[in-house]
Amino acid sequence: MRVDTGLGGSVDAREAAVQAEREGYAGAWTSEITHDPFVSLGLAAVATDAIELGTAIVVAFARNPMSLAVQANDVQLLSRGRLLLGLGSQIRPHITRRFSMPWSQPARRMREFILALQAIWSSWNDGTKLEFRGEFYKHTLMTPFFNPGPNPHGAPKVMLAGVGEAMTAVAGEVADGFLCHGFTTERYLREVTMPALARYGRLGGLEVVGSPFVVTGRTDAELEAADRGVREQIAFYGSTPAYRGVLQLHGWAELGGRLHEMSLQGRWQEMGTVIDDDVLNAFAVVAEPGAVAAELLRRYGDMMTRMTLYTPYTLEPAVTAQIVADLRAAG
Repeated sequence: MRVDTGLGGSVDAREAAVQAEREGYAGAWTSEITHDPFVSLGLAAVATDAIELGTAIVVAFARNPMSLAVQANDVQLLSRGRLLLGLGSQIRPHITRRFSMPWSQPARRMREFILALQAIWSSWNDGTKLEFRGEFYKHTLMTPFFNPGPNPHGAPKVMLAGVGEAMTAVAGEVADGFLCHGFTTERYLREVTMPALARYGRLGGLEVVGSPFVVTGRTDAELEAADRGVREQIAFYGSTPAYRGVLQLHGWAELGGRLHEMSLQGRWQEMGTVIDDDVLNAFAVVAEPGAVAAELLRRYGDMMTRMTLYTPYTLEPAVTAQIVADLRAAG
């Protein structure tokens, strides 16, 4: 089990990346929330030597394959081959209303997006004529002036994030790895995610990256804060109709509808209170610090190849260090 960490929310990720590398993390990830992740990773790349650097995620449908191919190729060059390009679709309202970009058939579009990326990189690295013609994207022009030439480190690995079965199957067909959404459970991974990934017979060669929720702390006050933070985050994700399938598998479809209605009413602070203990324990490992690693490995050790702890609350660095050390020792 390789253990990764996050780079925080700052656009300047150099200090966080250097610290993560110093602490022995295999990889460090950043998200596209309030900053462009490629700026953060470009800074991190030139400040570090060995740690892998990933996007979890960059919004694919906010871009086109050519623009993303250029950005990723540049960071792959700066990092000397350490980029893990994590892609995600986001959900329709963000794509159409925030980014003003088209939305249709997201799994089919994502499959084609990744194939287009690979065709563009192949034209640079192998000299293949760029002749990609798809349903959603067409790339047929690459003149020498705009061709960066072969990247000495090759193309970056493409990791696709997903929740639903269709998007997950796309990862199993055309990507190098899969990013498990934090809003998942052991049962959902075993019954839905892994079979979908295995559909094309490539499961053994895929990276499977997880970010399980963890509720832990050394004192009652720390545990209470962790419990509250994780329930609120589960509720936030549970209010999204696109993720409803996870709840439905457990027989909690009504909860998803209730959370969605509360979100429309702006009752964000109340939503965490409707997450009961059964739901919490399905989504999160709830344990004292010394028992967290063993439970994470029991649930996910045979499915995930690398892992980041999902702790949407302040967790003391010493506690994190203990859990990470236990994971490394067991792995």
